[in-house]
Amino acid sequence: MASNKPSYLIVGAGVFGVSTAYHLITEHPDASVTIVDRDAFDAYSRVAASWDWNKAVRADYDDIVYCQLAIEAQDVFKSDPLWKPYFHETGVYWICRGEHAQYVINNYRKLGRKADISAVPIDEARKMYGGLFEDADYAGAKEVLLNKTSGWAAAGDCLRAVTRKALDLGVKYVTTEIASLQIENDGRCSGVKTAKGAVLTASHVILCTGAFTPKLLELSAVSSGRNELRAGSRIVAGGITTGMATLDEELYKKFATMPVGFQENPTDPRTGPFIGSLPPTADRELKWWGQTIFKNTREVVPGRFISAPPAEPDYAQWKVPGKLKEDIRYANRVFYGDKGAAWKMEKHRICWDAFTTSGDFIISPHSGSKGLYIATCGSFHGFKFFPVLGKYVVQMLEKSLAPELAEKWAWDRERPDPALNPEWPRAEMKDLIDPVATL
Repeated sequence: MASNKPSYLIVGAGVFGVSTAYHLITEHPDASVTIVDRDAFDAYSRVAASWDWNKAVRADYDDIVYCQLAIEAQDVFKSDPLWKPYFHETGVYWICRGEHAQYVINNYRKLGRKADISAVPIDEARKMYGGLFEDADYAGAKEVLLNKTSGWAAAGDCLRAVTRKALDLGVKYVTTEIASLQIENDGRCSGVKTAKGAVLTASHVILCTGAFTPKLLELSAVSSGRNELRAGSRIVAGGITTGMATLDEELYKKFATMPVGFQENPTDPRTGPFIGSLPPTADRELKWWGQTIFKNTREVVPGRFISAPPAEPDYAQWKVPGKLKEDIRYANRVFYGDKGAAWKMEKHRICWDAFTTSGDFIISPHSGSKGLYIATCGSFHGFKFFPVLGKYVVQMLEKSLAPELAEKWAWDRERPDPALNPEWPRAEMKDLIDPVATL
């Protein structure tokens, strides 16, 4: 490696990592860009939160910054030949118990963006889409937000396609497990150490490691003796459950063009996230995500307790306890009432991601080590920004990120009370696991 030529080692091949690699190699075709991930990019099952079968693509945000960024990403999804095949403009149907609909409509207006978007009275909304959501739980709901310009994407297919494109452009991909960062005596990060003892080096090390980030930084703090590497309270790993039911041919015809369904937690919108139902895939699989977001707090190094995914190579994502399967049955009921009672719930999975107390990304230099950068914390809403995330990571690397974004996504910033964030992981996995039978 020539010492005067910048090189980039991107750890993690989810949307942050792949988008960063794609934008780097597009803007700097002669750059040395390497992605390293524990899973092959075309593996059937991966730990990246973004590899899933389908994800919502929407710009329906209270926060005008994310609204604007999501609109920018949607424009790419709708026009760029690389991304367009994977986007489905089915719209969203959002049961609002607060002022969300009005915030979103006002944000579109402020941004001067025209869209087929409206707040619809409950009685009128229930009759739409052939009455698909007529039996949903509308208790305490004020109105339904309809945005026909939103929709969903075939997430895993899209991630694989963009990764292949980045590789075609010259990005290298290494499949290996990372043990820790390589920290020099002067505190500079020069690369990563693999679990097999190899060292991969670069002038810029970018952690796009999602839920693994706090653990990796803890391990690196111990191995290097530099406590300033730790994430501390900045990042928490959290999990959520998804599940699917396979529809028969007749039902599939009815649901195939449905909008993405959202609703603020019918139990208590202040202490639980919105829950959702995604349109069926080409395999006729209708999908939900649950209302329980949880931590997995454990001792990752002696005396240090943090939330981290299970230690299994695949995060034990297919080992879903009964209480979390009930979470999916609950999501089914609050969207479809009795009509979904006979559906067989299957293909349950736990998805892990990194959270900040505000739900903001972290796209920032790490203040504890020169050469180390962080680009992660999707908080389960990162996929929709996939086409543009790397653009902003590159701006961060080149110190041209807009000041308001640099402040919003900074490693060191004032962070709000997590009690104000309904999507914050509140439960503990140990309280959700199935009891062990005793004789």
